[in-house]
Amino acid sequence: MIKNFINFLRLIYQKKYLIFSMAKREVTTQYVGSLLGFVWTFIHPMVLISVFWFVFSIGFRIKPTNNVPFVVWLTAGFAPWFIFAEIVGGSVGVVVGNSNLIKKTRFPSQILPIVKIASCYITHAIFMLVLFGLIIFQKMPFSIYYLQFLYYLFCLTVFALGFAWIVSALNVFLRDIGQIVAVVLQVGMWATPILWDINIMSPKIQMFLKLNPVFYLVQGYRESFIYFKPFWTHPFQTIYFWVVAGLFFIIGAIIFQRLKYHFADVL
Repeated sequence: MIKNFINFLRLIYQKKYLIFSMAKREVTTQYVGSLLGFVWTFIHPMVLISVFWFVFSIGFRIKPTNNVPFVVWLTAGFAPWFIFAEIVGGSVGVVVGNSNLIKKTRFPSQILPIVKIASCYITHAIFMLVLFGLIIFQKMPFSIYYLQFLYYLFCLTVFALGFAWIVSALNVFLRDIGQIVAVVLQVGMWATPILWDINIMSPKIQMFLKLNPVFYLVQGYRESFIYFKPFWTHPFQTIYFWVVAGLFFIIGAIIFQRLKYHFADVL
Protein backbone atom coordinates (compact mmCIF):
# COMPACT_ATOMS: atom_id res chain seq x y z
CA MET A 1 0.00 0.00 0.00
CA ILE A 2 2.80 2.42 0.87
CA LYS A 3 4.62 1.51 -2.34
CA ASN A 4 1.47 2.13 -4.40
CA PHE A 5 0.96 5.49 -2.71
CA ILE A 6 4.54 6.53 -3.47
CA ASN A 7 4.08 5.46 -7.09
CA PHE A 8 0.89 7.50 -7.23
CA LEU A 9 2.68 10.61 -5.95
CA ARG A 10 5.42 10.00 -8.51
CA LEU A 11 2.78 9.74 -11.24
CA ILE A 12 1.24 13.07 -10.20
CA TYR A 13 4.65 14.70 -10.34
CA GLN A 14 5.42 13.21 -13.75
CA LYS A 15 2.05 14.27 -15.16
CA LYS A 16 1.90 17.67 -13.45
CA TYR A 17 2.00 19.60 -16.73
CA LEU A 18 -0.69 17.39 -18.24
CA ILE A 19 -2.87 17.86 -15.15
CA PHE A 20 -2.41 21.63 -15.27
CA SER A 21 -3.13 21.73 -19.00
CA MET A 22 -6.30 19.64 -18.70
CA ALA A 23 -7.51 21.65 -15.70
CA LYS A 24 -6.91 24.90 -17.58
CA ARG A 25 -8.78 23.56 -20.59
CA GLU A 26 -11.70 22.44 -18.41
CA VAL A 27 -12.05 25.90 -16.87
CA THR A 28 -11.84 27.72 -20.20
CA THR A 29 -14.32 25.42 -21.97
CA GLN A 30 -16.93 26.17 -19.30
CA TYR A 31 -17.21 29.72 -20.62
CA VAL A 32 -16.74 29.20 -24.37
CA GLY A 33 -19.18 31.46 -26.18
CA SER A 34 -20.08 33.31 -22.97
CA LEU A 35 -20.13 37.10 -23.16
CA LEU A 36 -18.77 37.61 -19.64
CA GLY A 37 -16.44 34.62 -19.78
CA PHE A 38 -14.31 34.13 -16.67
CA VAL A 39 -16.26 36.86 -14.84
CA TRP A 40 -18.93 34.25 -14.17
CA THR A 41 -16.46 32.62 -11.79
CA PHE A 42 -16.86 35.70 -9.58
CA ILE A 43 -20.61 36.05 -10.15
CA HIS A 44 -21.60 32.53 -9.07
CA PRO A 45 -20.22 32.66 -5.49
CA MET A 46 -21.32 36.27 -5.05
CA VAL A 47 -24.91 35.46 -6.03
CA LEU A 48 -24.94 32.32 -3.87
CA ILE A 49 -23.67 34.16 -0.81
CA SER A 50 -25.96 37.15 -1.38
CA VAL A 51 -29.09 35.00 -1.62
CA PHE A 52 -28.39 33.01 1.54
CA TRP A 53 -27.24 36.13 3.39
CA PHE A 54 -30.49 37.91 2.53
CA VAL A 55 -32.72 34.95 3.44
CA PHE A 56 -31.06 34.04 6.74
CA SER A 57 -29.71 37.39 7.93
CA ILE A 58 -32.39 39.80 6.71
CA GLY A 59 -35.34 37.43 6.52
CA PHE A 60 -34.84 35.13 9.52
CA ARG A 61 -32.53 37.58 11.38
CA ILE A 62 -30.12 34.79 12.30
CA LYS A 63 -26.92 35.89 14.02
CA PRO A 64 -23.93 33.68 14.84
CA THR A 65 -22.22 33.74 18.19
CA ASN A 66 -19.74 36.42 19.32
CA ASN A 67 -21.42 39.07 17.13
CA VAL A 68 -19.46 38.02 14.05
CA PRO A 69 -20.80 39.60 10.81
CA PHE A 70 -23.13 36.97 9.43
CA VAL A 71 -21.98 37.39 5.84
CA VAL A 72 -18.36 36.61 6.83
CA TRP A 73 -19.44 33.68 9.01
CA LEU A 74 -21.57 32.34 6.15
CA THR A 75 -18.86 32.74 3.50
CA ALA A 76 -16.19 31.09 5.67
CA GLY A 77 -18.46 28.08 6.10
CA PHE A 78 -19.55 27.94 2.48
CA ALA A 79 -15.99 28.07 1.09
CA PRO A 80 -14.99 24.47 1.99
CA TRP A 81 -18.43 23.05 1.24
CA PHE A 82 -18.58 24.69 -2.18
CA ILE A 83 -15.28 23.20 -3.36
CA PHE A 84 -16.03 19.81 -1.79
CA ALA A 85 -19.41 19.61 -3.54
CA GLU A 86 -17.88 20.84 -6.79
CA ILE A 87 -15.12 18.20 -6.68
CA VAL A 88 -17.38 15.27 -5.78
CA GLY A 89 -20.29 16.29 -7.99
CA GLY A 90 -18.03 17.12 -10.92
CA SER A 91 -15.97 13.95 -10.61
CA VAL A 92 -18.94 11.67 -11.22
CA GLY A 93 -18.66 12.00 -14.98
CA VAL A 94 -14.92 12.55 -15.47
CA VAL A 95 -14.22 9.00 -16.66
CA VAL A 96 -17.28 8.81 -18.92
CA GLY A 97 -16.60 12.30 -20.24
CA ASN A 98 -13.04 11.34 -21.24
CA SER A 99 -13.90 7.98 -22.77
CA ASN A 100 -11.96 8.86 -25.93
CA LEU A 101 -8.72 9.08 -23.94
CA ILE A 102 -9.34 5.86 -22.06
CA LYS A 103 -10.37 3.77 -25.08
CA LYS A 104 -7.72 4.93 -27.53
CA THR A 105 -4.61 5.63 -25.46
CA ARG A 106 -2.72 4.31 -22.44
CA PHE A 107 -3.99 7.17 -20.34
CA PRO A 108 -3.53 7.16 -16.52
CA SER A 109 -7.23 7.50 -15.75
CA GLN A 110 -6.61 7.84 -12.01
CA ILE A 111 -5.47 11.44 -12.54
CA LEU A 112 -8.85 12.52 -13.95
CA PRO A 113 -10.33 13.33 -10.51
CA ILE A 114 -7.10 15.23 -9.74
CA VAL A 115 -7.65 17.31 -12.88
CA LYS A 116 -11.11 18.13 -11.53
CA ILE A 117 -9.62 19.09 -8.16
CA ALA A 118 -7.08 21.36 -9.86
CA SER A 119 -9.82 23.16 -11.80
CA CYS A 120 -11.90 23.51 -8.63
CA TYR A 121 -8.96 25.19 -6.92
CA ILE A 122 -9.46 28.12 -9.29
CA THR A 123 -13.07 28.58 -8.20
CA HIS A 124 -11.99 28.19 -4.59
CA ALA A 125 -9.40 30.93 -5.05
CA ILE A 126 -12.20 33.23 -6.20
CA PHE A 127 -14.26 32.25 -3.15
CA MET A 128 -11.30 33.08 -0.91
CA LEU A 129 -10.89 36.49 -2.56
CA VAL A 130 -14.55 37.19 -1.82
CA LEU A 131 -14.01 36.13 1.79
CA PHE A 132 -10.94 38.35 2.20
CA GLY A 133 -12.84 41.23 0.63
CA LEU A 134 -15.69 40.81 3.12
CA ILE A 135 -13.24 40.63 6.03
CA ILE A 136 -11.62 43.88 4.92
CA PHE A 137 -15.01 45.52 4.32
CA GLN A 138 -16.21 44.51 7.80
CA LYS A 139 -12.91 45.80 9.30
CA MET A 140 -12.21 42.50 10.99
CA PRO A 141 -8.71 41.81 12.39
CA PHE A 142 -6.07 39.96 10.38
CA SER A 143 -4.22 37.02 11.87
CA ILE A 144 -1.48 34.53 11.08
CA TYR A 145 -4.18 31.89 11.57
CA TYR A 146 -5.40 32.70 8.05
CA LEU A 147 -2.61 30.44 6.77
CA GLN A 148 -4.14 27.53 8.67
CA PHE A 149 -6.81 27.20 5.98
CA LEU A 150 -4.11 25.57 3.81
CA TYR A 151 -4.05 22.66 6.25
CA TYR A 152 -7.83 22.30 6.04
CA LEU A 153 -7.68 22.59 2.24
CA PHE A 154 -5.22 19.68 2.24
CA CYS A 155 -7.59 17.71 4.50
CA LEU A 156 -10.45 18.45 2.12
CA THR A 157 -8.41 17.40 -0.91
CA VAL A 158 -7.50 14.01 0.55
CA PHE A 159 -11.07 13.28 1.61
CA ALA A 160 -12.63 14.53 -1.63
CA LEU A 161 -10.14 12.64 -3.80
CA GLY A 162 -11.07 9.33 -2.19
CA PHE A 163 -14.74 10.16 -2.65
CA ALA A 164 -14.12 11.21 -6.27
CA TRP A 165 -12.33 7.97 -7.13
CA ILE A 166 -15.28 5.96 -5.81
CA VAL A 167 -18.07 7.83 -7.61
CA SER A 168 -16.17 8.29 -10.90
CA ALA A 169 -15.33 4.58 -11.14
CA LEU A 170 -18.77 3.32 -10.14
CA ASN A 171 -20.52 5.73 -12.50
CA VAL A 172 -19.00 3.92 -15.47
CA PHE A 173 -21.00 0.80 -14.58
CA LEU A 174 -23.99 2.37 -12.81
CA ARG A 175 -25.14 5.67 -14.29
CA ASP A 176 -27.53 6.31 -11.39
CA ILE A 177 -24.51 7.30 -9.29
CA GLY A 178 -24.77 10.88 -10.52
CA GLN A 179 -28.32 11.21 -9.23
CA ILE A 180 -27.43 9.58 -5.93
CA VAL A 181 -24.47 11.91 -5.42
CA ALA A 182 -26.64 14.95 -6.22
CA VAL A 183 -29.17 13.92 -3.57
CA VAL A 184 -26.47 13.17 -0.99
CA LEU A 185 -24.83 16.56 -1.57
CA GLN A 186 -28.15 18.35 -1.33
CA VAL A 187 -28.96 16.67 1.97
CA GLY A 188 -25.40 17.12 3.17
CA MET A 189 -25.46 20.87 2.68
CA TRP A 190 -28.42 21.25 5.02
CA ALA A 191 -27.20 18.60 7.47
CA THR A 192 -23.85 20.38 7.83
CA PRO A 193 -23.89 23.55 10.01
CA ILE A 194 -23.11 25.93 7.17
CA LEU A 195 -26.23 28.07 7.21
CA TRP A 196 -26.98 27.56 10.89
CA ASP A 197 -25.02 27.38 14.12
CA ILE A 198 -24.50 23.90 15.56
CA ASN A 199 -24.84 25.31 19.08
CA ILE A 200 -28.61 25.65 18.62
CA MET A 201 -28.81 21.84 18.78
CA SER A 202 -28.79 19.72 21.92
CA PRO A 203 -25.45 18.13 22.93
CA LYS A 204 -26.63 14.66 21.82
CA ILE A 205 -27.56 15.87 18.34
CA GLN A 206 -24.30 17.84 18.14
CA MET A 207 -22.33 14.65 18.74
CA PHE A 208 -24.18 12.99 15.86
CA LEU A 209 -23.70 15.95 13.52
CA LYS A 210 -19.99 16.11 14.28
CA LEU A 211 -19.59 12.63 12.82
CA ASN A 212 -19.91 14.31 9.43
CA PRO A 213 -16.28 14.81 8.26
CA VAL A 214 -17.24 17.99 6.39
CA PHE A 215 -18.15 19.57 9.73
CA TYR A 216 -14.47 19.41 10.66
CA LEU A 217 -13.61 21.35 7.50
CA VAL A 218 -16.34 23.98 7.92
CA GLN A 219 -15.40 24.47 11.56
CA GLY A 220 -11.73 24.65 10.59
CA TYR A 221 -12.24 27.41 8.05
CA ARG A 222 -14.23 29.46 10.52
CA GLU A 223 -11.63 28.96 13.23
CA SER A 224 -8.92 30.01 10.79
CA PHE A 225 -10.59 33.21 9.58
CA ILE A 226 -12.87 34.22 12.44
CA TYR A 227 -12.13 32.62 15.80
CA PHE A 228 -8.35 32.12 15.40
CA LYS A 229 -8.08 28.69 16.99
CA PRO A 230 -5.36 26.17 16.06
CA PHE A 231 -6.46 22.80 14.71
CA TRP A 232 -4.76 20.91 17.54
CA THR A 233 -7.32 22.23 20.04
CA HIS A 234 -9.64 19.48 18.70
CA PRO A 235 -7.42 16.39 18.90
CA PHE A 236 -10.21 13.82 18.90
CA GLN A 237 -12.03 15.47 15.98
CA THR A 238 -8.74 15.68 14.08
CA ILE A 239 -7.96 11.99 14.65
CA TYR A 240 -11.52 11.00 13.73
CA PHE A 241 -11.42 13.04 10.53
CA TRP A 242 -8.11 11.57 9.38
CA VAL A 243 -9.29 8.02 10.09
CA VAL A 244 -12.40 8.58 7.96
CA ALA A 245 -10.53 10.50 5.25
CA GLY A 246 -7.80 7.86 5.18
CA LEU A 247 -10.36 5.07 4.80
CA PHE A 248 -12.11 6.89 1.95
CA PHE A 249 -8.77 7.55 0.27
CA ILE A 250 -7.63 3.93 0.50
CA ILE A 251 -11.01 2.43 -0.43
CA GLY A 252 -11.38 4.89 -3.30
CA ALA A 253 -7.90 4.05 -4.61
CA ILE A 254 -8.60 0.30 -4.41
CA ILE A 255 -11.99 0.56 -6.14
CA PHE A 256 -10.62 2.71 -8.94
CA GLN A 257 -7.56 0.51 -9.39
CA ARG A 258 -9.69 -2.65 -9.60
CA LEU A 259 -12.28 -1.22 -12.00
CA LYS A 260 -10.15 0.91 -14.34
CA TYR A 261 -9.09 -2.13 -16.40
CA HIS A 262 -12.72 -2.65 -17.39
CA PHE A 263 -13.49 0.99 -18.31
CA ALA A 264 -12.65 0.59 -22.00
CA ASP A 265 -14.91 -2.47 -22.32
CA VAL A 266 -17.93 -0.68 -20.84
CA LEU A 267 -17.37 2.72 -22.44
